[in-house]
Amino acid sequence: MNDERIPQIEIEPERYELRESPAFHFEVDRRDFCKVLGGGVLIALAIREVRGQESGGGRREGGRAMPKEIGAWIHVAQDGAVTAYTGKVEVGQDIRTSLTQVVAEELRVPMESIRMIMGDTELTPYDMGTFGSMTTRVMSPQLRKAAAAARTVLVGLAADYFKIDASKLTVSDGNISDPASKRTVGFGQLAKGQRITKLINDDVVLTPASEWRVAGKAARKIGAADIVTGKHEYPSDIKRPGLLHGKVLRPPALNATMVSAETSQAEKMTGVKVVRDADFVGVVAPSAHAARQAVAAIRAEWRTSPQPSHKELFEYLKKTAEIRSERGGERGGERGSSSSSGSIEQGLAEAAHKLNQTYTIAYIAHIPLEPRAAVAEWNEGKLTVWTGTQRPFGVKSELAQAFRIPEENVHVLMPDTGSGYGGKHTAEAAIEAARLAKAAGKPVKLVWTREEEFDWGYLRPAGVIEINSGVSSDGKLVAWEFHNYNSGPSGIATPYEVANRKVEFHNARSPLRQGSYRGLAATANHFARESHMDDLAAALKMDPLEFRLRNLKDERLRAVFVAAAERFGWGKSKPAAGHGFGIGGGVEKGGYVATCAEVSVNSSNGQIKIERVVAAFECGAIVNPDNLKNQIEGSIIMGIGGALFEAIEFENGKILNARLSQYRVPRFTDVPSIETVLVDRRDLPTSGAGETPIIGIAPAIGNAIFNATGTRLLSMPMAPSGLKPLENGRS
Repeated sequence: MNDERIPQIEIEPERYELRESPAFHFEVDRRDFCKVLGGGVLIALAIREVRGQESGGGRREGGRAMPKEIGAWIHVAQDGAVTAYTGKVEVGQDIRTSLTQVVAEELRVPMESIRMIMGDTELTPYDMGTFGSMTTRVMSPQLRKAAAAARTVLVGLAADYFKIDASKLTVSDGNISDPASKRTVGFGQLAKGQRITKLINDDVVLTPASEWRVAGKAARKIGAADIVTGKHEYPSDIKRPGLLHGKVLRPPALNATMVSAETSQAEKMTGVKVVRDADFVGVVAPSAHAARQAVAAIRAEWRTSPQPSHKELFEYLKKTAEIRSERGGERGGERGSSSSSGSIEQGLAEAAHKLNQTYTIAYIAHIPLEPRAAVAEWNEGKLTVWTGTQRPFGVKSELAQAFRIPEENVHVLMPDTGSGYGGKHTAEAAIEAARLAKAAGKPVKLVWTREEEFDWGYLRPAGVIEINSGVSSDGKLVAWEFHNYNSGPSGIATPYEVANRKVEFHNARSPLRQGSYRGLAATANHFARESHMDDLAAALKMDPLEFRLRNLKDERLRAVFVAAAERFGWGKSKPAAGHGFGIGGGVEKGGYVATCAEVSVNSSNGQIKIERVVAAFECGAIVNPDNLKNQIEGSIIMGIGGALFEAIEFENGKILNARLSQYRVPRFTDVPSIETVLVDRRDLPTSGAGETPIIGIAPAIGNAIFNATGTRLLSMPMAPSGLKPLENGRS
């Protein structure tokens, strides 16, 4: 057992694989590894590093083909009620509503008659997880096909029932009618509550977006009343008979190892049980308050070791990336993340203007509204867990591995939860709750604190990005060399036309645990690329929008740039004194975005204020315009934090600003006027929108600051304490 290596999950729509993580020095055995988070042998597989990229999925879910049987996705009850099943989960993005819309559209039933079962591992088809804007792109078409196939079967049954040709029947509101005889039969009467065992044919005909009646329109959020009245139960609200509350003893820093733990004082507390398994120490108690008091009473001694700090982070990333490459690691690091064409040397030799810049990206935290939470219950060797996760089936597997039990003995349920942003892929809280519940012999609820989220949840990867470019005197890119160290390959390919190109991603050894975050590394890569494009435009004394369009053939991306610029009024007026205009955009996960921003800079104190933002977004045919607008606005507001002030500070494995009083997130006063332009392409397949809109805001802000002040900020966050005097225009 000690010779086994601990895997990590590489999470990216284009690639899903297990590989050894560089971040925790996995040359140690499982027992030693568990000391990192105060865990024992059983918890080892839960502490996975999710290296900056999201769990992917493809057309097959982790090697498992999607079920072809209609009944796996759609069930029609005898009373006509419809149940739809999906392994995707609701974490605030409102996919419950949009998926219900497409089922209602294809099945021809009212939305009110549909119940959507999500993320229940005993009821729904296997699913890799909810990430990468894959729900709308992959699951929406799958449910449409299942609903359309179910409708076809029901029409066939109605044809037999009426003894007429199926082509003469019409379907509406869950009923099938014969217009000639005016006879009608309901879905429930035909289905009789039985499972539809017929298969979904590959040639099933879907309703064209141009003919949508339910999809394509705004629809009220399902369950909204329960949410605003407090009736909805989040994972942290779940109650079970005899429920106890759990708490885990945490080490003072990453990679700390336990020397000793004195638990006698905690054991004397009324109703408290101390659970110890190797280096895992936790407590259960009648209340959350009592559990906190019990853990505080434990006196533990830890051994720590020197580790890099945020002050030396970027040098460390570059150095470890170079070491990995020299030791035989891939130059480029990841499958699909390295590409080249032409000759960089020749392109630079032909360039009228050259530019070489380095950009840095800090670690940032997810800050979900609801921290990790889980309720675990054992019954005759079977485990049931209610938890907030974006990967219910992944958590199921991790639980089965951790407790050495068959997966069929594990049931994971995902109540609609309080946000994730890519931060809830792993099963730590679920395994901790299950360990405590097994020891206590009763159900246990465990809810992480905000500080635990900062300290033990993974972060958006930090990175270093280097760009070396050249442009001709007529404004054409002639050389583009782009290197990303550590933050990830998502969105790394340039959409701009350039013959001489070299683009590479380089793995590095991350000093902190890192993983998926909304937009992945596309935010970092677009920040660097779009900032660089503005500087090249400035060298040419050319308008930034004109320069982009001159080097852009992608008509969909051109369209959103033009749409955003027109709504913003780009080029129609000059910014006022102390103000600046900026633009940025790109392509990611099938979505196209362009963002314009106006900022003002206070000359006396250097404070930056975002005055207004206009974003144009295109993701094919729009399913729910109101929800799409919400996704765009939410992405922009979230992106403001990473652009201007969010950054994790750390030293020797300890997060130094692990409180919201110390870690700045966007506030109401930071939110500008936001206007969205929805480009509805009903001639194209629908893509997701949960992530892509975030990639344009940081470069738009940075370019607006540059326009206002002449100062180029090369780091994210750009101005955590406002704009300060810089040397040579560099941050």
